Amino acid sequence: MTSIDLNADLGESYGAWRLGDDRALLDVVTSANLACGFHAGDPTTLLETARLAASRRVALGAQVSYPDLRGFGRRDLDLPAADLLADVIYQVGALQGIAAAAGTHVLYLKPHGALYNRVVHDEVQAAAVVDAVIAVDPTLAIVGLPDSEIGRLAEAEGLRFVPEAFADRAYRPDGTLVPRSEPGAVLHDPVEIAERMLRLATEGILTAVDGTDIALSAETVCVHGDTPGAVAVARAVRAALEGAGLTIAAFTAR
Repeated sequence: MTSIDLNADLGESYGAWRLGDDRALLDVVTSANLACGFHAGDPTTLLETARLAASRRVALGAQVSYPDLRGFGRRDLDLPAADLLADVIYQVGALQGIAAAAGTHVLYLKPHGALYNRVVHDEVQAAAVVDAVIAVDPTLAIVGLPDSEIGRLAEAEGLRFVPEAFADRAYRPDGTLVPRSEPGAVLHDPVEIAERMLRLATEGILTAVDGTDIALSAETVCVHGDTPGAVAVARAVRAALEGAGLTIAAFTAR
Protein backbone atom coordinates (compact mmCIF):
# COMPACT_ATOMS: atom_id res chain seq x y z
CA MET A 1 0.00 0.00 0.00
CA THR A 2 1.40 3.40 -1.01
CA SER A 3 -1.67 5.57 -0.46
CA ILE A 4 -4.52 5.58 2.04
CA ASP A 5 -7.49 7.80 2.83
CA LEU A 6 -8.38 9.24 6.24
CA ASN A 7 -12.06 9.97 6.86
CA ALA A 8 -14.06 11.40 9.75
CA ASP A 9 -17.75 11.59 10.67
CA LEU A 10 -18.57 15.30 10.66
CA GLY A 11 -21.48 17.72 10.71
CA GLU A 12 -23.00 16.05 13.76
CA SER A 13 -23.82 19.17 15.76
CA TYR A 14 -27.51 20.02 16.04
CA GLY A 15 -28.78 23.47 16.91
CA ALA A 16 -27.33 24.56 20.25
CA TRP A 17 -25.79 21.10 20.78
CA ARG A 18 -22.19 21.14 19.57
CA LEU A 19 -20.30 17.94 18.88
CA GLY A 20 -16.71 17.52 17.79
CA ASP A 21 -14.20 19.90 16.21
CA ASP A 22 -15.03 19.71 12.52
CA ARG A 23 -12.79 22.61 11.53
CA ALA A 24 -9.69 21.02 13.08
CA LEU A 25 -10.45 17.57 11.70
CA LEU A 26 -10.90 18.95 8.20
CA ASP A 27 -7.27 20.11 8.35
CA VAL A 28 -6.20 16.49 8.86
CA VAL A 29 -8.54 14.13 7.00
CA THR A 30 -8.99 13.72 3.26
CA SER A 31 -12.65 12.59 3.24
CA ALA A 32 -15.61 13.87 5.27
CA ASN A 33 -18.63 11.70 6.04
CA LEU A 34 -21.27 14.37 6.47
CA ALA A 35 -24.40 13.64 8.50
CA CYS A 36 -27.66 14.01 6.59
CA GLY A 37 -30.05 15.07 9.34
CA PHE A 38 -31.45 11.68 10.32
CA HIS A 39 -29.04 10.92 13.17
CA ALA A 40 -27.45 14.36 13.55
CA GLY A 41 -26.77 17.58 11.71
CA ASP A 42 -29.07 20.55 11.20
CA PRO A 43 -29.12 22.27 7.78
CA THR A 44 -27.02 25.25 8.91
CA THR A 45 -24.35 22.96 10.37
CA LEU A 46 -24.30 20.81 7.24
CA LEU A 47 -23.93 23.80 4.91
CA GLU A 48 -21.15 25.30 7.02
CA THR A 49 -19.30 21.99 7.21
CA ALA A 50 -19.68 21.34 3.48
CA ARG A 51 -18.24 24.77 2.75
CA LEU A 52 -15.29 24.09 5.04
CA ALA A 53 -14.70 20.75 3.32
CA ALA A 54 -14.86 22.37 -0.12
CA SER A 55 -12.39 25.09 0.87
CA ARG A 56 -9.91 22.40 1.95
CA ARG A 57 -10.61 20.14 -1.06
CA VAL A 58 -11.75 17.36 1.25
CA ALA A 59 -13.92 14.75 -0.49
CA LEU A 60 -17.54 14.75 0.68
CA GLY A 61 -19.65 11.69 1.43
CA ALA A 62 -23.22 11.21 2.66
CA GLN A 63 -23.42 9.47 6.02
CA VAL A 64 -26.90 7.98 5.95
CA SER A 65 -28.68 6.63 9.00
CA TYR A 66 -31.84 5.22 10.43
CA PRO A 67 -34.27 8.05 11.40
CA ASP A 68 -33.06 8.21 15.00
CA LEU A 69 -32.06 11.68 16.21
CA ARG A 70 -32.73 10.80 19.84
CA GLY A 71 -30.51 7.72 19.69
CA PHE A 72 -27.82 9.28 17.45
CA GLY A 73 -28.52 6.58 14.89
CA ARG A 74 -27.06 3.90 17.12
CA ARG A 75 -30.31 2.03 17.79
CA ASP A 76 -31.16 -0.83 15.46
CA LEU A 77 -34.49 -0.18 13.71
CA ASP A 78 -36.19 -2.96 11.80
CA LEU A 79 -37.38 -0.80 8.91
CA PRO A 80 -39.14 -2.33 5.90
CA ALA A 81 -36.83 -2.33 2.89
CA ALA A 82 -39.05 0.10 0.99
CA ASP A 83 -38.88 2.63 3.84
CA LEU A 84 -35.10 2.31 4.16
CA LEU A 85 -34.69 2.73 0.40
CA ALA A 86 -36.73 5.94 0.47
CA ASP A 87 -34.95 7.22 3.59
CA VAL A 88 -31.52 6.78 1.99
CA ILE A 89 -32.65 8.46 -1.24
CA TYR A 90 -34.03 11.36 0.81
CA GLN A 91 -30.82 11.81 2.79
CA VAL A 92 -28.51 11.66 -0.21
CA GLY A 93 -30.71 14.08 -2.11
CA ALA A 94 -30.69 16.55 0.76
CA LEU A 95 -26.91 16.44 1.03
CA GLN A 96 -26.51 16.79 -2.73
CA GLY A 97 -28.40 20.08 -2.48
CA ILE A 98 -26.23 21.23 0.42
CA ALA A 99 -23.08 20.23 -1.47
CA ALA A 100 -24.14 22.10 -4.61
CA ALA A 101 -24.73 25.25 -2.57
CA ALA A 102 -21.26 24.83 -1.06
CA GLY A 103 -19.60 24.42 -4.46
CA THR A 104 -18.79 20.74 -4.10
CA HIS A 105 -20.28 17.30 -4.79
CA VAL A 106 -21.27 14.17 -2.91
CA LEU A 107 -18.86 11.45 -4.06
CA TYR A 108 -19.69 8.49 -1.85
CA LEU A 109 -22.07 7.06 0.72
CA LYS A 110 -21.33 5.55 4.11
CA PRO A 111 -23.96 4.15 6.49
CA HIS A 112 -23.82 5.32 10.08
CA GLY A 113 -24.10 3.58 13.42
CA ALA A 114 -26.64 0.78 13.69
CA LEU A 115 -27.29 0.82 9.97
CA TYR A 116 -23.56 0.40 9.26
CA ASN A 117 -23.42 -2.68 11.47
CA ARG A 118 -26.74 -4.05 10.20
CA VAL A 119 -25.74 -4.08 6.53
CA VAL A 120 -22.65 -6.13 7.36
CA HIS A 121 -24.85 -9.23 7.68
CA ASP A 122 -28.43 -8.29 6.68
CA GLU A 123 -28.86 -8.87 2.95
CA VAL A 124 -32.29 -7.21 2.78
CA GLN A 125 -31.20 -3.98 4.46
CA ALA A 126 -27.93 -3.95 2.52
CA ALA A 127 -29.82 -4.34 -0.74
CA ALA A 128 -32.07 -1.39 0.12
CA VAL A 129 -29.03 0.86 0.58
CA VAL A 130 -27.41 -0.39 -2.63
CA ASP A 131 -30.67 0.07 -4.57
CA ALA A 132 -30.92 3.63 -3.24
CA VAL A 133 -27.46 4.44 -4.59
CA ILE A 134 -28.36 2.96 -7.96
CA ALA A 135 -31.55 5.05 -8.02
CA VAL A 136 -29.86 8.33 -7.08
CA ASP A 137 -26.35 8.16 -8.54
CA PRO A 138 -24.59 4.89 -9.39
CA THR A 139 -21.26 6.71 -9.63
CA LEU A 140 -21.27 7.06 -5.83
CA ALA A 141 -18.87 4.74 -4.04
CA ILE A 142 -20.07 2.87 -0.95
CA VAL A 143 -17.87 2.68 2.15
CA GLY A 144 -18.27 -0.20 4.58
CA LEU A 145 -16.75 -3.04 6.52
CA PRO A 146 -14.70 -5.59 4.54
CA ASP A 147 -16.33 -8.98 3.85
CA SER A 148 -19.81 -7.53 4.32
CA GLU A 149 -23.14 -8.09 2.62
CA ILE A 150 -23.28 -4.50 1.43
CA GLY A 151 -19.85 -4.87 -0.14
CA ARG A 152 -20.81 -8.08 -1.91
CA LEU A 153 -24.07 -6.62 -3.24
CA ALA A 154 -22.47 -3.32 -4.29
CA GLU A 155 -19.80 -5.06 -6.32
CA ALA A 156 -22.37 -7.44 -7.85
CA GLU A 157 -24.23 -4.36 -9.11
CA GLY A 158 -21.09 -2.83 -10.55
CA LEU A 159 -20.73 -0.18 -7.86
CA ARG A 160 -17.41 0.74 -6.27
CA PHE A 161 -17.07 -0.61 -2.75
CA VAL A 162 -14.38 0.85 -0.48
CA PRO A 163 -13.37 -1.31 2.52
CA GLU A 164 -12.86 0.65 5.72
CA ALA A 165 -11.01 0.26 9.01
CA PHE A 166 -11.72 2.13 12.23
CA ALA A 167 -8.82 3.76 14.04
CA ASP A 168 -10.62 4.29 17.34
CA ARG A 169 -12.63 1.07 17.60
CA ALA A 170 -11.78 -2.41 18.90
CA TYR A 171 -12.36 -5.47 16.73
CA ARG A 172 -13.70 -8.95 17.36
CA PRO A 173 -11.74 -11.95 16.03
CA ASP A 174 -14.24 -12.27 13.15
CA GLY A 175 -13.38 -8.77 11.89
CA THR A 176 -16.53 -7.06 13.14
CA LEU A 177 -16.55 -4.18 15.61
CA VAL A 178 -16.87 -4.69 19.34
CA PRO A 179 -20.30 -3.23 20.26
CA ARG A 180 -20.15 0.14 22.00
CA SER A 181 -22.09 -1.38 24.91
CA GLU A 182 -19.07 -3.54 25.79
CA PRO A 183 -15.99 -2.36 27.74
CA GLY A 184 -13.03 -1.36 25.61
CA ALA A 185 -15.05 -0.88 22.43
CA VAL A 186 -13.68 2.64 21.88
CA LEU A 187 -9.94 3.32 21.88
CA HIS A 188 -8.49 6.62 23.09
CA ASP A 189 -4.68 6.49 23.24
CA PRO A 190 -3.33 8.34 20.14
CA VAL A 191 0.02 6.53 20.29
CA GLU A 192 -1.56 3.07 20.49
CA ILE A 193 -4.06 3.90 17.76
CA ALA A 194 -1.36 5.27 15.45
CA GLU A 195 0.69 2.10 15.90
CA ARG A 196 -2.34 -0.06 15.11
CA MET A 197 -3.11 1.88 11.93
CA LEU A 198 0.52 1.80 10.82
CA ARG A 199 0.55 -1.98 11.14
CA LEU A 200 -2.75 -2.17 9.28
CA ALA A 201 -1.42 -0.06 6.42
CA THR A 202 1.93 -1.82 6.14
CA GLU A 203 1.04 -5.42 7.04
CA GLY A 204 -2.74 -5.67 6.63
CA ILE A 205 -3.04 -6.88 10.23
CA LEU A 206 -5.00 -5.69 13.28
CA THR A 207 -5.01 -7.17 16.77
CA ALA A 208 -8.49 -8.19 17.92
CA VAL A 209 -9.82 -7.64 21.42
CA ASP A 210 -8.87 -11.19 22.43
CA GLY A 211 -5.25 -10.68 21.38
CA THR A 212 -5.40 -12.61 18.11
CA ASP A 213 -4.24 -11.08 14.84
CA ILE A 214 -6.76 -10.67 12.04
CA ALA A 215 -6.12 -9.92 8.37
CA LEU A 216 -7.95 -6.80 7.25
CA SER A 217 -7.75 -4.88 3.98
CA ALA A 218 -8.78 -1.22 4.00
CA GLU A 219 -8.58 1.69 1.57
CA THR A 220 -9.77 4.23 4.11
CA VAL A 221 -9.38 4.71 7.87
CA CYS A 222 -12.07 6.38 10.00
CA VAL A 223 -11.73 8.55 13.08
CA HIS A 224 -15.07 9.27 14.75
CA GLY A 225 -15.55 13.01 15.18
CA ASP A 226 -17.49 12.47 18.42
CA THR A 227 -14.72 10.42 20.08
CA PRO A 228 -13.01 12.46 22.83
CA GLY A 229 -9.58 13.48 21.58
CA ALA A 230 -10.49 12.81 17.94
CA VAL A 231 -8.26 15.57 16.60
CA ALA A 232 -5.19 14.28 18.46
CA VAL A 233 -5.95 10.76 17.26
CA ALA A 234 -6.32 11.86 13.63
CA ARG A 235 -3.08 13.86 13.75
CA ALA A 236 -1.18 10.95 15.32
CA VAL A 237 -2.47 8.50 12.71
CA ARG A 238 -1.63 10.80 9.83
CA ALA A 239 1.85 11.50 11.16
CA ALA A 240 2.58 7.80 11.62
CA LEU A 241 1.39 6.89 8.12
CA GLU A 242 3.22 9.75 6.44
CA GLY A 243 6.31 8.93 8.47
CA ALA A 244 6.24 5.46 6.93
CA GLY A 245 6.18 6.96 3.44
CA LEU A 246 2.48 6.59 2.68
CA THR A 247 0.58 9.26 0.78
CA ILE A 248 -2.60 10.45 2.48
CA ALA A 249 -5.18 11.08 -0.24
CA ALA A 250 -8.92 10.70 -0.77
CA PHE A 251 -9.87 7.31 -2.24
CA THR A 252 -12.17 9.18 -4.65
CA ALA A 253 -9.08 10.65 -6.30
CA ARG A 254 -7.76 7.20 -7.20
